Amino acid sequence: MSGLVTVRYFAAAAEAAGVMTETLPAGTVGALVAAMVESHGRGLETVLARCSLLAAGVRVAEDATPLADGVTVDVLPPFAGG
Repeated sequence: MSGLVTVRYFAAAAEAAGVMTETLPAGTVGALVAAMVESHGRGLETVLARCSLLAAGVRVAEDATPLADGVTVDVLPPFAGG
């Protein structure tokens, strides 16, 4: 069963997606990544390969990791500087 996930894109991920935020149906991390790629294409897929995903502030990486309905997932590309 999948719920709705709010996705917030940052920096290069936002540029590749063409949006800063959106809501997608997904019950797992893998389903969310598939939905993002389906919505925005190969350009975003390339960027996602370098991004970290944070669900409610906690890093998630395994495709099978469940996502709670209503959770916010941040898509963070690597940042230079510090």
